[in-house]
This record gives sequence, structure tokens and C-alpha cells, in this order.
Amino acid sequence: MRTARSLTANPCDAEDLLQTALAKTYVAWDRIEDHRALDGYVRRALVNTRTSQWRKRKVDEFICEEVPENEDHSFADPAESQVLRDAMWRAVTRLPDRQRAMVVLRYYEDLSEAQTAELLGVSVGTVKSAVSRALVKLREDPELTPVR
Repeated sequence: MRTARSLTANPCDAEDLLQTALAKTYVAWDRIEDHRALDGYVRRALVNTRTSQWRKRKVDEFICEEVPENEDHSFADPAESQVLRDAMWRAVTRLPDRQRAMVVLRYYEDLSEAQTAELLGVSVGTVKSAVSRALVKLREDPELTPVR
């Protein structure tokens, strides 16, 4: 569910994506040789299903929230750390779908560039450039500006 939630913009889409991936896994159960590798199989089904959805509809609009007031933050308090994590996650969800998937796989799932490229069916250079552009967008995100 964590990976599905990372690949989509809202929880309802994540649940639908996970259900579809699990249904595909169930259908292919007899063809799966190594049942110890089910996590990877389901993750691959999630990414493939989401990629198919991206190809069917292309939308380059992002939901933007108001910029919070610029205040001095110290994050010694766990609640403030959670606020930072929430702000970062909202910024990640505003990235375009492909960039979000690559950032999630690289930094949230802790996959290498080569693993991310293989999983998404793109070149390592594509992963590098897309992640680089995504990091620039995150650095420029107005919601995260007060944190710096």
C-alpha cells in the first residue's frame, strides 16, 4: 500500500491501484516461479499498471496550495518534524507522475538509479535527468521555502 500511495496523488487511487496489482498477481499466480519474490512482483505490477494509466491520460496541471507564512522553524519538536514531513510529501505529490514515481522509488523505496530505470523500463540517464528536474522543483517549492 505504501508504494501504491507513493505512486498516486490520493488514497482512493492508491487503493484502486493496489487492488488492480493484486488481482493481476492472483491471475498470474501459477506462472510465478519464486513465491518468495512476491513483493517485487507486486511492486512491478503496481508500477506497470500506473505507467499504463499515465499513458492513457496526460495531465500537466498541479494542485497548488497557498504559501504558508514565513516563520522561523526549529524542528526539535517531533510535531514540527511531522509538519516538515507532511509538507515534503505534499510537495512530492505535486510533481508530475513520472517524476514522482522516480523520486519515490529512488528516495522513499531506496532503489538505485539502475533499479529504478529497470523497474520503469527507461534508461539510467532518463532517471538521472528526471530526478534532477524533480529535485529542482522541490527546492523551489514555496511551501518548503520557510524550512530552509
